[in-house]
Amino acid sequence: MDMDAQTLTQIAAFIGGGLAIGFGAIGAALGQGYTAAQADMAISENPEQSSDITRTMLVGQAVAESAAIFALVVAVLLLFTTVQEPSIVTAAAMVAAGACMGLGALGSGLGSGFPSGNACTGIVKARDPEVLNRMTTVMLIGQAVCQTPAILAMVISLMMIFMNFGDPTIIKAAAVLAAGFCMGLGGIGSGIGSGFPGGETCIALTRQPKLSGNLTTVMLIGAAVAQTPAILAMVIALMLLFINFGDVEPVKAMALLGAGLCMGFGAIGSGAGSGHPGGAACRGIGVQPEAQGALTTTMLVGAAVCQTPAIFAMVVALMLMFVNFGDVPFNPYWAAFLGAGLSTGLAAIGSGWGGGMAAGASCEGIARQPRTVGIVTTTMLVGQAVAQTPSIFGLLVSFILLFKGHPEAVALAPAIALLAAGLCMGFGGIGPGFGNGIAASSAVGWVARNEENAGLLMRMMLVAQAVSQSTAIYSMVIALVLLFVI
Repeated sequence: MDMDAQTLTQIAAFIGGGLAIGFGAIGAALGQGYTAAQADMAISENPEQSSDITRTMLVGQAVAESAAIFALVVAVLLLFTTVQEPSIVTAAAMVAAGACMGLGALGSGLGSGFPSGNACTGIVKARDPEVLNRMTTVMLIGQAVCQTPAILAMVISLMMIFMNFGDPTIIKAAAVLAAGFCMGLGGIGSGIGSGFPGGETCIALTRQPKLSGNLTTVMLIGAAVAQTPAILAMVIALMLLFINFGDVEPVKAMALLGAGLCMGFGAIGSGAGSGHPGGAACRGIGVQPEAQGALTTTMLVGAAVCQTPAIFAMVVALMLMFVNFGDVPFNPYWAAFLGAGLSTGLAAIGSGWGGGMAAGASCEGIARQPRTVGIVTTTMLVGQAVAQTPSIFGLLVSFILLFKGHPEAVALAPAIALLAAGLCMGFGGIGPGFGNGIAASSAVGWVARNEENAGLLMRMMLVAQAVSQSTAIYSMVIALVLLFVI
């Protein structure tokens, strides 16, 4: 069936509209559900405060709905906006705009539920009635910060809907599509992670109402750091949209798509992981106000280490965008470039999130026993370092895919082997990253309670992490077989 550019663009706009509100509705609904569950719990503890709890729940749910409303606006625009110059690029832009907004709203909607849900439970814990107004303010500020990734995604989506892309080429279409998925996926983790500090601050206020200013400051710092991966994703998305890659070989289109997916997936774990130390630091200040300095420092150090997998992803994305690989054949290099992006991007999810779990446990431990800050921080950094290993394996496989010579092939099988190697290492790195983080967070928490056995606990942590690492090694072995043997 023949299809002109106008029909193709209209079909793409319909798909984009469905993706926008389809994905966008997920996060808001989850965040609202969490808020309702916490409100039910609070009412069961103190039915006399049901009116305050219900009001807080409805306000919080309304704010969490914002992300879905952004997605709805973009969906409506995609359905009813008439494109002046339809082409393959504008068709790609319509799909990309919908995916960008839908995915970008997912994390923000879910993350917004944490401050509002904890504000509901905080109402029954508050000893001072005046705290309720402060808590509502903190809740709204925390939720507003959570909307940042959704707003960034909306900006990119609107640009793709209304931009004039110039001469339509397959390279530009791939770049636009990559930009949409880069920003959309890249906003998920930051939206979730930035909700943790807001939620814990609401609880901390019930214990330390006089420290509302200090708590709000630490909350904003923690949430701001959690936004970093989303900002990195936006930088790559803007570069994909505005840089003219020129008249290059079609294989470059797959390299650009790999770059967008790499940065998008790579930002998820780091964004969500960075929220753990932010939330734990705010909770710790509520328990141990005099430890604010140590908690803030540990929060920043732990969150900074969480950014490492996202930085790995950004490095690979930039290489895919700008390294001149010479006159390489389309087959099998299309699969090598796409596999390289997926290997590092997917493997970064577990390492980023797992590292954040260890950092969060460190802040909890310091709040429990401030004098253990030295050994707790050391254990945290060792645990985080090991948790980065799966993402390093992913980076290694990406480098092999990028720089190992791949002879031109007529058959499809050699290309699929390269793509499978990237997928194998990417997915294979997610679980071990989480597993290493769980082992590290447990060890860090017990070191704070049992300082005299810190050495034994650290050795146990390393042994446990080494075992958790085995499945990532299995994945790397299969990836290497696919690269060098098949």
